[in-house]
Formats: sequence, structure tokens, C-alpha cells
Amino acid sequence: MNPALIVALDVPTLKEMEDALNRLPETIEWYKVGLEIFCAEGPAVLEPLKRRNKKIFLDLKLHDIPQTVANAVKTAASHGVNLLTVHAIGGRAMLEAAAKAARECDNPPKIVAVTTLTSLGQDDFQDLGIERTISEQALALGELAISSGIDGLVTSAHEAGALRERFPEALLVTPGIRMPDGDVGDQKRVATPAFAVQQGSTHLVVGRPIMQANDPSAVTAAILADIKTAL
Repeated sequence: MNPALIVALDVPTLKEMEDALNRLPETIEWYKVGLEIFCAEGPAVLEPLKRRNKKIFLDLKLHDIPQTVANAVKTAASHGVNLLTVHAIGGRAMLEAAAKAARECDNPPKIVAVTTLTSLGQDDFQDLGIERTISEQALALGELAISSGIDGLVTSAHEAGALRERFPEALLVTPGIRMPDGDVGDQKRVATPAFAVQQGSTHLVVGRPIMQANDPSAVTAAILADIKTAL
């Protein structure tokens, strides 16, 4: 599988999303829709992407009781979503319910589980009372998710290598992608596109570096070129 570039549409309104789509390269196949714009616009925000025949990564990080999550998975599938996030820390029953719900859909979305947010560091784990290291947490929750029928994991590039070795068939979706000279923003565990691919990432999520660029096409081309150096 060639690594896929996913552009994160982290904007607050449908109009701003439409404006972004009009100025971004047509060659971009995947887009991520997250909490901010989905809460503002609801499922209608997916329509412009479907009209353009784009693949949709709905990043809502579902974390609730099993039946509620299962229902949400089926609803998301009915809107044509291709990839959907859940929180691995929701537990086995929730993860199994999500995986089962996806399999029952006419057009099953792939489900990927978040192990640890890329904004968290080891000091945050201490605040949360988690004694594992970030790497240990990623592997433990990865094992829980994959054994529960989940298709893949959301992981920083720094944990991707160990996860790829442990789960050779899993999708690995990696946010926190930056070019070497890029601003890290509020991310703590960032990596270049090439490094992420070398570690086994299958989907690379890029938001601000492309969305806020004066020339999004040039930045996109640079990221794709960096990816190719790792193939």
C-alpha cells in the first residue's frame, strides 16, 4: 500500500472548508473532518467532499458505552465515511461493538483506534496516573484494539515502528506530520513525512502546514516528494 496523504480540514465553517477545497490541489484524495467543523455544521459538511469523490476520514474519536458507539459507527457509514476514529481506552467491549457495527454496514468504514494523543507527553501521563511509558501504552492499547477487530491505530511516528512490527497488517494513521522547517504548534511528538513512512505509517495527516500555506500546492508537492524518498 502506498502511503496516503490526508489533509485535515481544521476550519470552523462550511464556507471556509469550501474555500479551502477550491484552492487545494485536485490530486488530494483524502480529507479529514474533525470535531470543530462537524460540531458546527453536522453531517452536511461531508457533502462537498462526496460531490468531489474524495475519501473521508471522520475524526470524532468516539468514546462512549458500546451501544452508543456502535450506533454512531453505523450512522457515520450511512454518510459515506471511509475511515473513522475511536478511543482505544474505551475498552474491549466498546472496541468490539465498533468493529462489529462497521462489518454490518453496506459500505463498511475502516475503524482506527487512538492510543495516545500526539499532544501528550510523558509528564501528562504522570498527571493522568498512567505508569506506562508512551511506547508501552501504545503497544498495550494497540494489542487491545487489534485483538478486538479494529482495523488500525492512530499513532505518532515515534511509536509507529514498534506498532508496525507487532501488527504487520494494521493501518497506521499518523498525525503530527511536519516538514523539517515546519512549526510544531501544539504537537509534542512530530515527525517528517519520510520518517513516518519509514516507520510503517500508511496514512499521514497534515493540517496547518498545508491549510495555512500561501501556496498549498507547493507544500503538498514537497510533502509528497518527501514521502517518495522513503519508498
